[in-house]
Amino acid sequence: MFKGSYVAIVTPFRNGKIDEKKFEELIEFQIKSGTNGIVPAGCTGEAATLSHEEQKHLMDLTVEIVNKRIQVVAGTGSNNTEEALELTKHAKKAHCDGALMITPYYNKPTPEGQYRHYEKIAKAVDIPIVLYNVPSRTGISMLPQTVARLSKIDNIMAIKEASGSLDQVSQILSLCDITVLSGDDSLTLPMMAIGAKGVVSVAANLIPKEVADMVNYFLEGKLDKAMKLHYKMMPVFKALFIETNPIPVKASMGLIGLLTPEWRLPLCPPVDETTEKLKKVLKEYGFKVNA
Repeated sequence: MFKGSYVAIVTPFRNGKIDEKKFEELIEFQIKSGTNGIVPAGCTGEAATLSHEEQKHLMDLTVEIVNKRIQVVAGTGSNNTEEALELTKHAKKAHCDGALMITPYYNKPTPEGQYRHYEKIAKAVDIPIVLYNVPSRTGISMLPQTVARLSKIDNIMAIKEASGSLDQVSQILSLCDITVLSGDDSLTLPMMAIGAKGVVSVAANLIPKEVADMVNYFLEGKLDKAMKLHYKMMPVFKALFIETNPIPVKASMGLIGLLTPEWRLPLCPPVDETTEKLKKVLKEYGFKVNA
């Protein structure tokens, strides 16, 4: 069910509020560029500083704008199981195609606690669920054995794997047939080489066509073309994590005129050194960069 290039879309703000007009423009840009799915209210969408009402509104808005043209997989995770359940119920009500659920952060549950967290939500809400393993954000990683155990629940269908470990992906796929999506742009092609089916991409906010083309080339067996794009995009992939995501990607979008960047505290604009590095990478890629 989940395959291809999904964008972990940024949340544009204007004077501290969600800029709905710009959000619609960004979604249309993605659809026109061949992106397979929109992922609103995730880490890149600054979900940590969105209220629950704002998260729900983004789900509704995304589904309305997309209008069934591509998939919508809403970020519904929390370190509070009841909160994650509430958000996932809304994703179902909003007619999202799936829910992306980050592993509970900060309270660092045991493997058994992780299992029970996802099990409770999956059994309560009949919506396709994508697990999300990102230990750099959560402080804990999901064991491949836990993923395999969860994959036996019918509507747990995929995992966004952002541990940075190809060994982790290999172990998961050796234990079960869950769909793996890369959560690291720079590892998308290597992950697909060992069985992943696509990516939930940060870089696609900037270069959606190229990310989608790389994934599609691989799926079509055009490995040389996929590899050529991988190496072309690599400097962009790396630059977008010079500072905490989504600081660099929003700054970059501002530099090429896609939006006027604005963040919610505690995130803030990048330091001047980072901005200069981003300008250099974007210019070398071929973008016309605003001063």
